[in-house]
Amino acid sequence: MSQQERTYKRKNYFIKRDFQSKFILKFCLIVLIGTILSTGLLFLFSQDTLTSSFQQSRLVIKNTSLAILPTLIYTTLITFVLITLATIVVTLFVSHKIAGPLFRFEKDLKEIEKGDLTKSIKLREKDQTTDLADSLNKMTANLHEKVLDIRTGVENLIESASRQNAPQELIEDLNHLHQKIGMNFKI
Repeated sequence: MSQQERTYKRKNYFIKRDFQSKFILKFCLIVLIGTILSTGLLFLFSQDTLTSSFQQSRLVIKNTSLAILPTLIYTTLITFVLITLATIVVTLFVSHKIAGPLFRFEKDLKEIEKGDLTKSIKLREKDQTTDLADSLNKMTANLHEKVLDIRTGVENLIESASRQNAPQELIEDLNHLHQKIGMNFKI
């Protein structure tokens, strides 16, 4: 398997873990605040009511807020843990579906930015941005052809200038231009 084929396996691409972690933390913090707020409101609104229950064969009348407090705390904790786990799973799934391809775009576009016109963006078939990747690949291929044509034209000019005994300064300038094309673009 060649190096280029290996670089496009899914396991070699990672999204930005810092972004992912901050997103999960912020969402869980919002859930925690909402849970505490709803628990507090329920406790507050039930303070002016009474609840009757049987404890050890005796009828006991208590303030409702104190009677439901232990159950309320357990229910809140269980709900918070379940929502946090669901948040982590959903965030990981969504971030790999959306941010993963964008991260690959970013990496490949940086290579193209450096002048590597042989680079193409490869995504999985089911990724949502495959049409954008195809358009960028066509653009890069067109740039590749145009730069290749320019380089070929410069080579032909150098050859023609050498055969026609053109001034050495012109030939040197053409050679310099040819070198710049070679240094700035991977064709």
